[in-house]
Amino acid sequence: MQPLLIYNTLSHQKELFKPITPGYVGMYVCGPTVYGDAHLGHARPAITFDILFRYLRHIGYKVRYVRNITDVGHLEHDADEGEDKIAKKARLEQLEPMEVAQYYTNRYHLAMEALGVLPPSIEPHASGHIIEQIELVKKILDAGFAYVSNGSVYFDVRKYHEHFHTYGRLSGRKVDEMLSTTRALDGQEEKRDTADFALWKKASPEHIMRWPSPWSDGFPGWHTECTAMGTKYLGETFDIHGGGMDLMFPHHESELAQQTSVCGHGPCRYWMHNNMITINGQKMGKSLGNFITLEEFFKGSHKDKDGKEMLEQAYGPMTIRFFILQAHYRSTVDFSNEALQAAEKGYNRLMEAVKTARKLTPGATADPTLKDYRQLCYDAMNDDLNTPIVISHLFDLARVVNSAADHKTSLSQEQIDELRSVMETFLFDVMGLRDELAADGNTQGAVLDGLMKLILDIRATAKANKDWATSDRLRDELKAIGISVKDGKDGATWTIEN
Repeated sequence: MQPLLIYNTLSHQKELFKPITPGYVGMYVCGPTVYGDAHLGHARPAITFDILFRYLRHIGYKVRYVRNITDVGHLEHDADEGEDKIAKKARLEQLEPMEVAQYYTNRYHLAMEALGVLPPSIEPHASGHIIEQIELVKKILDAGFAYVSNGSVYFDVRKYHEHFHTYGRLSGRKVDEMLSTTRALDGQEEKRDTADFALWKKASPEHIMRWPSPWSDGFPGWHTECTAMGTKYLGETFDIHGGGMDLMFPHHESELAQQTSVCGHGPCRYWMHNNMITINGQKMGKSLGNFITLEEFFKGSHKDKDGKEMLEQAYGPMTIRFFILQAHYRSTVDFSNEALQAAEKGYNRLMEAVKTARKLTPGATADPTLKDYRQLCYDAMNDDLNTPIVISHLFDLARVVNSAADHKTSLSQEQIDELRSVMETFLFDVMGLRDELAADGNTQGAVLDGLMKLILDIRATAKANKDWATSDRLRDELKAIGISVKDGKDGATWTIEN
């Protein structure tokens, strides 16, 4: 099996994955700011790094996966101005800020569970690590790369870049252009340069969320929290730092600078970023008001600002997951009902192939031309988690299974067992899909399977008694409600039509 290659955003190339400690992986991924329901854009990083988490464990690594909850310090605008997003939501709804944070954290967890996203090893909250963040700010001040201004503390980007010459390396930004930008935002008089970012902000009198510090009663900057929590749980250098591409600047660029300013190096060996989900070519996001929540997808109801219904039907969590996995994590994915409906059909086709594979009986001979699908799938995963290629191999494998079920191909028992194992390993264990219609713990699926077995048994009895009218009526009535019945040498099988 070829070694695992992952694309490192910092070096702009695929690199051989080599953890700091053999057999162990430390991974930090930026989690949600919990002031609203999770939408499709939130699903993509969660699923992307869930795949990485699952695959690393699958190939034998012990993984400590840290994914934070941002419940303080994320202001409305990246330039350190505006209200705290959670505090603003709390003010508008007349709630305590932590009440808002807890409510949306709970709902985020429910949405992730529905999508098959495994919980991280550790899920630290920014508000629970204020002491660590204050200590980090002290270290940056002591190193000479920050300054205090009117009770707030700012990172000195110009001084940092003159010393390390690395600011902007991750995101490809040109520092000289950022530093020469004319100050245009209100409330930026405290900064020496507009590119400087807040490590600690002095709270205004009306600001609810505040803590005492050596500089003022205030709150930490958004970038400070991830550096502090990543270091606390994974050390000064860990293996992988992940997140959405929209976090590359300023968030991750600032994290890299903070850690380098006190340690002389960045926080991790590999930076990984998933690309965006778009609607009509525009990034989906709360700030743009063009998002569709996951709950709306599951219910099939969402109206845009003009009152137009955006969803033609409800889409199950596994359809959403499959839709995201059909594209490589570094490519954009554009939302459309047509794309989701195609994903639903593809997902159902693979689930039906799994059912068919479980019922296959061996033929008289083995197929000498059968590909090594296990190796093909591992090769695709090891090439920077190329899930679309894995899926293409699984569709190819499904065709082999269906051909064998129709007695057009002969497979040995060993081949059947291997094909079934490959499908279940990569669909369920690696890609985290589950059969929403299967009797594997899903109550509705179990009922449907049992009901269909009963109907097909009644139909088989009618056929045995040459009661063709009843047999045909059952087949036609099922077809009318979207269930196709196919007669074969080994009995009848059924599928849900799309």
